[in-house]
This record gives sequence, structure tokens and C-alpha cells, in this order.
Amino acid sequence: MTSKKFKGAVFDLDGVVTNTAHVHALAWEDMFNEFFERLAERENRPFVPFDRAKDYLQYVDGKPRMEGVVSFLRSRNIELSYGDINDPPGKETICGLGNRKNLKFQEILRKEKPRIYETTVKFIKNLRKKGIKVGVASSSCNCRLILQATGIEHLFETRVDGQVSRELNLKGKPNPDIFVTAARGMGLMPSECIVVEDAVSGVQAGKSGNFGLTLGIARKHNGEILKRNGADVVLYD
Repeated sequence: MTSKKFKGAVFDLDGVVTNTAHVHALAWEDMFNEFFERLAERENRPFVPFDRAKDYLQYVDGKPRMEGVVSFLRSRNIELSYGDINDPPGKETICGLGNRKNLKFQEILRKEKPRIYETTVKFIKNLRKKGIKVGVASSSCNCRLILQATGIEHLFETRVDGQVSRELNLKGKPNPDIFVTAARGMGLMPSECIVVEDAVSGVQAGKSGNFGLTLGIARKHNGEILKRNGADVVLYD
């Protein structure tokens, strides 16, 4: 890999640039367990809690919020109506539960300032010094809020997040829409860009989007899984 070959790099946010994955996992756990407790009491069924480690990585990590709700509920053979994107938090629809999760995420985020991965930020700054354009693509609707809170928004030439995806009707990962849109936002083709991801759905998106290189970041010790799903190179930091 040389700096001459690639003209741009598109970074995922959570788990790659910022360390907010634990905040997401806590928010998912709180939201789902509240729902499952109500369901267990109402339907006289056993309460099986959300597993913050296993269930988060397997069913919701890297996916748009509503798709994460659908994915995990499907694993429990639970079907809910989709509802409306503006459903109040906690309403027993896909959107209601998703909005409840987002509310919990913001509550936790206000208590804990998001942390950044200094090594990634150093890498981004080095790329920029070499004239390589840098963008961020995230499923999170809170992407801009997190970038502003950490003071690194200026490092990215383009941002494609949950809000932008909603406006442009982009499909979530593992579909490559958000990465392709970010590349185009920098005036580049996917083949001219690197995708940097830590989630299985993200490396799948990089591969299917025909990016020049898909770089997997295996901070969760999931390097082999990332390789099997499309990462060309895997680093552990």
C-alpha cells in the first residue's frame, strides 16, 4: 500500500475513530432489557436479558438503529410493527424501541465525554499531510454531535451519517451506500479509496462497494472474522 495509489480514505466512527461502542452497547442493553422485562411479565415468559458482549456484536454493531432492532428481535423470534420514524421512545414498535435506544445513548453520552483513539487520529492527520482526502461514514445519527464533542470535526472533508442516510434514502451496512456516498462527496471513485472499519457489516460493505482497500480494525480481537468477511488487511490498532 502506498500513498500514491489511494486518493481518499473513509473511516467508520464508532470503534474506529471514537470509543463510543461501550456507550452504544449499554444503551442497547438498557432499552432491550426494559422491553423484555415488560414482555416477560405480560406474557408470562422467561426473562432472557440482552447479552452486551455477544448480542451487541452479532446483531446490532455497525447497523442503522432500526435495522439493529429488527435484527436482534428476529433472533428472539419476536415480530413488531415497524411504526413511524417519529414514534415516541418506548412505544412497542421497531421505531419506538429504536428511538428509546437513541435517547438512552444521548443520556449516557452527556455523562461521559466520548473518547477518541489517539492512534487513529494520528493516522488521519498523517494521511491529510500526504494530500489524501478523509471522510467519515457512520450509521449513527449522533455522528456530528460526537465529532463536535471530541473536537475533530475539522479533520473530515465529508460526513455521511444516519441523518444524511435518512435524507438520501441510503441503505445501511452491509450495503456500501454510505461509503460510496462519502467517496463521491470527496470527488473520488470507491476504487481510489480505503475503507477503515471494525464491524463485520462494515468490511462487507467495503468489499461489496469495490473499494481499493478494506482495512479492518480488530480491537475486539475479531481479526479472523473480519478477514473472512472482506477485510484485505487487519490491524489490531
